[in-house]
Amino acid sequence: MATATALVARLDNQEAEYRVQPHNIEAEQALLGAILVNNDAFYRVSDFLLQDHFFEPIHQRIFELTASLIRAGKIATPITLKTFLAEIDLGGITASQYLARLAAEATTIINAQDYGRTIYELAIRRLLIGVGEDLVNVAYDAPVEMAPREQIEEAERRLYELAEKGRYEGGFQKFDGALRLAIDMAASAYQRAGGLSGISSGLRDLDARMGGLQRSDLIVLAGRPAMGKTSLATNIAFNIAKAWRGERQDDGSLKSVDGGIVAFFSLEMSADQLATRIVAEQSGISSYKIRQGRISEGDFARLADVANQIEKLPLYIDQTGGLSIAQLMARARRLKRQKGLDALFIDYLQLLSGSAKKGENRVQELTEITTSLKALAKELSVPIIALSQLSRQVENRDDKRPQLSDLRESGSIEQDADVVMFVYREEYYLKGKEPRAGTPEHATWLNEMEVAHGLAELIIGKQRHGPTGTIALQFDADVTRFSDRAEEAHLPEQI
Repeated sequence: MATATALVARLDNQEAEYRVQPHNIEAEQALLGAILVNNDAFYRVSDFLLQDHFFEPIHQRIFELTASLIRAGKIATPITLKTFLAEIDLGGITASQYLARLAAEATTIINAQDYGRTIYELAIRRLLIGVGEDLVNVAYDAPVEMAPREQIEEAERRLYELAEKGRYEGGFQKFDGALRLAIDMAASAYQRAGGLSGISSGLRDLDARMGGLQRSDLIVLAGRPAMGKTSLATNIAFNIAKAWRGERQDDGSLKSVDGGIVAFFSLEMSADQLATRIVAEQSGISSYKIRQGRISEGDFARLADVANQIEKLPLYIDQTGGLSIAQLMARARRLKRQKGLDALFIDYLQLLSGSAKKGENRVQELTEITTSLKALAKELSVPIIALSQLSRQVENRDDKRPQLSDLRESGSIEQDADVVMFVYREEYYLKGKEPRAGTPEHATWLNEMEVAHGLAELIIGKQRHGPTGTIALQFDADVTRFSDRAEEAHLPEQI
């Protein structure tokens, strides 16, 4: 008997602790009543509010029917709706009576959007509860093949989706709104250093050709080994971070005005190797001298000064090797949420892995990776600069300048990328072709080497929003630095 009494007491205590998910029935009734009185109220919430955001099932049904009628060009009133709800019994009152009560108690449509946002935010909270419950349940009883890391990534993905949903954005907008955004972008470009619509790469001719690195673009930077892909990427990443200037907004957030916060995924090099390149570039001291310790006291002082400047920059490096595309996306979202993010670099594409399901087919796997990166660029509204290897067929041609067809392993790279650029240095190939000294061929070779010395070509093979062509850059191999050439040093455009 005592046991039964204890059980009843425990059940009573559980009932007392039972919590109903967050909701506001009165706000739902007020909004539906306002819409039934004046259908214009629907358009104040239709961009962000769905039937699933209502807590009460009957309210979900009423909103769904109301939306269908209004979008069909008909009038939604208690009279036109009651035909579709005739069979529903609402605890003693009919659907017709309930609709009439909603309309009768409605006050004004002025607060319709506020009611809609209240309903929306409570729905987001309920979804958050769902994410938390799923997280706990899966952690208690996870499948054998699911690693904890995968569960964390899935939870982060769902939480980021919820964070993005809670902005009342999306849907159609009037053209004048889009036009205003375009004018604002032009005004920002006019006021920004360099007059660019995108983020400045720090390279004059590249910015002139592309208008800067555009948000939401997937930019592929490709080349054969030893062409300087990583050097160019680190140069641009450093230039962006160095130029960063932020302004505090009214809501407390920090908005990048110039430059940007940079993430660099170095799947091939370690963070210290990458840092050595940047320090060499900025100090003008050869990287091999830094690695071997062949520096003077003055050089060391210069290195210390440069390092002190660099450590303050908003440049974040992830040196984890063997990342999957899902892990990379989760880490990028986390950085965006915690620190902010304006540009993302990946060195390089072929070192990423796709999902386990597509791992057996490398072409499909790379297609998944490039598609996911393009989606991530749009999701985070940042340019993604992904480095890529080229196939060896380049080496079999007399003219070794790369082409789009040389992109390795998958045509999806060309298809998904907004911009494809190739790094090419004729000097590298000429060094391996030196004829015997004293011959006429050697004299010709010396002339060719003089022309090619320090010259790098950045070939834009594809650009959705602008022209293609070739840009001449200066490359200093000792300090792995790309820079602008003199104004007159331009290469003809490739047609």
